[in-house]
Amino acid sequence: MDSVSQFALGAAIGVAVMGRRTAAWKAALWGGACATLSDLDVVVDYGDAVANMTRHRAESHALAWLTLASPALAWAVARLAREPHLFRRWWLAIWAVLVTHPLLDAMTIYGTRLALPFDDHPFGVGSLFIIDPLYTLPLLAGVALAVRGGSRALRWNALGLALSTLYVGWSVAAQQHVAGIARATLAARDGEAPPAARLLVTPAPLTTLLWRVVVVHDDRYEEGFRSLLDRAPTMRLRAYPNGRELREAAAALPAVRTMQQFTHGFYRLSETGDGRIELSDLRMGQEPWYAFTFVVARRTNPGLGTVAPVNVGGRVDAGATLRWLRVRALGRDVDPPR
Repeated sequence: MDSVSQFALGAAIGVAVMGRRTAAWKAALWGGACATLSDLDVVVDYGDAVANMTRHRAESHALAWLTLASPALAWAVARLAREPHLFRRWWLAIWAVLVTHPLLDAMTIYGTRLALPFDDHPFGVGSLFIIDPLYTLPLLAGVALAVRGGSRALRWNALGLALSTLYVGWSVAAQQHVAGIARATLAARDGEAPPAARLLVTPAPLTTLLWRVVVVHDDRYEEGFRSLLDRAPTMRLRAYPNGRELREAAAALPAVRTMQQFTHGFYRLSETGDGRIELSDLRMGQEPWYAFTFVVARRTNPGLGTVAPVNVGGRVDAGATLRWLRVRALGRDVDPPR
């Protein structure tokens, strides 16, 4: 999730765990600050653009490492807060703040390696977009009211935490509802639905009212959108080439192997007119724009020549996309901007 959401969650947990043992502003400040520490891994250079993307949310987001780091960080916070006598309580608060950061991140589709160093699997439920105001605003409101004080201060903070947690639960339920419709669409068309690993359902930006569906086949992938306000029993899917003809030639490229594992197979290969081989993560973005599209090779004679990966993704008409999101979320089945 974005840094504002992570700060708000950390602040709310800090206030909830510390309770009346310390000032609410102090618990919120230290909780929010510690909640953002895991994302400092973005400053680490892992060698190339693909590695930098896939190693984000790795060791700094591992529950085991964060648990081991929590007592030292809590000791420093207790000293800086001039409350060494509350070390044990600060330890509990800081530990809770640290581990909830990657757990929240795992609700997005990016991929969070929670189980390091025991397992390198990137977890991604994919029921929340990286920025969602309906998740963040209750936390901010609860913390603000808690810091303001009053007899109900801690209750407001608890209410904000409860509402944000319920929203996460709602997102999972909505995701499963849309996944059921997608499977029904494929079954009605093809006679059977693909295995669950080949079907991806993620929310559109800023909302859980509109959902994006990606289905990966051996020779193509399909994309469609489903609003919770749509009335049709099935949904439209549009097919695109996935670069199957490039797979054998590109299979030995380290970037391709890494992306295949990190995206659980939701990637495509494509060749531009000047012979560049591009590798796209199909999970984040929408056709034809993807946040992570890397140039990983160039066409040579014969075969492919490896190049240092460069991210060329990120081109999008934000205004047109936001206007389309509003219309499509309200149930009008119109195509996205191209």
